[in-house]
Order: sequence, then structure tokens, then C-alpha cells
Amino acid sequence: MSTRKTILVPTDFTKVADCAMNHAMKLAERVDAGVTLLHIVDKATLTEEARTKLQLEAQRATQWSKTVRVETLVRVGSVYEAIGDAAAEIGAAMIIMGTHGMRGMQFITGSRALRVITNSSVPFIVVQERNIKSDGYRDIVVPLDLHKESRHKLSLVADMAKYFNSKVHVVVPKESDEFLHNQLHNHIKFAGQFLRERGIEHEAHILQEDSDDFVKGVIRYAVKVDADLIAIVNMLQNSIFGVLGVPNEQEVISNEPMIPVMCMNPLNNTTSDMPIWGP
Repeated sequence: MSTRKTILVPTDFTKVADCAMNHAMKLAERVDAGVTLLHIVDKATLTEEARTKLQLEAQRATQWSKTVRVETLVRVGSVYEAIGDAAAEIGAAMIIMGTHGMRGMQFITGSRALRVITNSSVPFIVVQERNIKSDGYRDIVVPLDLHKESRHKLSLVADMAKYFNSKVHVVVPKESDEFLHNQLHNHIKFAGQFLRERGIEHEAHILQEDSDDFVKGVIRYAVKVDADLIAIVNMLQNSIFGVLGVPNEQEVISNEPMIPVMCMNPLNNTTSDMPIWGP
């Protein structure tokens, strides 16, 4: 297993996978990491052809960075298990994956992406057909709900913000119930203190949407501030937003404005598990 910090990029050689490669190369350049391109085949007889294609992709990746080392990996198996297995094998600190949104089933759609993420202990950035901006992830939106696990993602968000000198936007839903309203205010205070202690520019907002429309509110706000990244926690097999029980969680990953989404599982989102984001 490589000891070098690595970002894993699953590719199916489509345009959206190209965008994932773009994000990975620019991020790797900023954090001094390598990039590994992964292609998954369902038959061993397709391995050599896949290796040839990956080598061509690795050469193309140099258009975004001349300094980042690019390696390739072919695996036989299911997309759902192979991505997480490959990430564990190479010690990847981050996976950047393209999703085809609501428009197709070629490789990974929003709902299938959730299953891939759930099967991996490594944080993901899921992108659509939108390349990273020249100055990276400068505005990061962080939705906080009523679940304590949603606080834990602040560690990874803070590390990302340091690399890009980002502004973090903490958002919570409007809540009429006084007890729940107070809980959300406590979450905002916690987030503010956490980010302030680390010298990260931030602001907090209570959205005009309530819990039922929280996803729509998050996306609306992200568009308003021209966000470069939305950070969420994959709480359960079928719910990103935890106890809020959002019915269409893939709407976040497959959001129409194509804002990249950083997603992590609650038990694997501390900096000790992710050497790429260390100090």
C-alpha cells in the first residue's frame, strides 16, 4: 500500500468523470497529494483495455497540474464494493466521484451514489459537470440539523477551509418549536466557536425553510452565495440529514445547480482518520 497521501477518482471515461478528475488534480495540488484513477470492470478479460484507457486519462490529467503524481488502478467487481475496497487498499484520504444526477444511469446516479458512500469509510466529494473554480472551494455551506453527528463534519470542513482560505456558511432550518429552536441555536453557537478558534471566516443563518423543506433551503442558499461546496453527513442508509428524515436525499447530491457535495459517514470524519487534511 502506498504511504503517499492520495485522492481516489473512480472514472467511467465520461464528461462527468472528467470533471471529477479536474477537481481531484487541483485539490491534490493544493494539499500536496497524489491522484489515483480507478476503473471498475465486470470481467477480467476487460482489464487490459481498461489499463490502456486509464493511461491515456492519466496523461490528460496533466493539463490541470504538472506537479501532481497520477497513478492508475483497475479492479474487477461491483461498483458498490470496489470503490471502498480500492480506497482502503491504497489508503486514500478522499474520494472524488462524478454523478450523472437525475439524467441517466450510466455510472453513478444520486441515489446509487449514496449506496457507494455508505459502503466506504472515506469522505467523498461528489461532483457533476462543473469544474472546480480557479480559487477552489472558497465558499462552503454546512447544513446543521438536530442530530449531534452533524457537528462532527466541522473538523473536515475546517481543514478544507484552511487550504482554500474559505468562508464557511452554517445554516439551520427554521423551527417553530421552542425546544428544537433552542437546540439548533446551540448547534450554531458550537459551530461558531469551533470555527472561530481555528481562525476561519464564517457566518450562520436560520433559513426561511423549515425541516420539511430543508434540502430545498440549503440548495437555494448555496446558489445565493455562489457556494463551491456543500458539506453533509451520511447519517443512515437512507437519510443524509439524520433525524429530519428528508425523503429525497439524493436531491442534495444531484442538485440542479451542480454544486459539489462533500459527504462523510459519521464514524469516519475526524482528522486522525484523514492524513491528507492534517496540519
